[in-house]
Amino acid sequence: MSAADKSLKQLEPRPVSASASTLATLMEPKDANPMGNVHGGAIMKLVDQAAAAAAIRHSGRICVTVAVDRLDFFGPVHVGDMVVLKAAVNYTHRTSMEVGVRIEAETLREGEVRQAGTALLIFVALDDQCRPVEVPPILPETEEERLRYRQAELRYRHRKELREKERALRTSSTS
Repeated sequence: MSAADKSLKQLEPRPVSASASTLATLMEPKDANPMGNVHGGAIMKLVDQAAAAAAIRHSGRICVTVAVDRLDFFGPVHVGDMVVLKAAVNYTHRTSMEVGVRIEAETLREGEVRQAGTALLIFVALDDQCRPVEVPPILPETEEERLRYRQAELRYRHRKELREKERALRTSSTS
């Protein structure tokens, strides 16, 4: 297969399931404050790692985080909890991807699993010279994936509008 054929094949739509990534880790005392609650920053790092894996799986490229669009915590995570992060690409644009992450905490002794938070991150795929490169479109297959896609597309448009308005403000304030 030639390089051109590989390039075209890479841009074929890929299902959300192809990007799905799971990261699980046991929370230890080094991750927490004196009360035994895990620091949000420790969870944020795990969120970024899980999301990066999903972005790289989807694009087949090295990907960098360009924004954390949203990170919501629903309750504390404690030392001894198993944190499970489930990530998948929600939406793609030309070179960027929105990745959604579900954060779960499991109390291992009781087997109780609770949703501890959610996050949305934006990644850009890079070529070997660290320049943005096109990514394959995402192919949502289930109703839930289609809903996440539409929601992500709306967020993309809002972010773009906001950037344009902020740029216009900067331009007008320098005049």
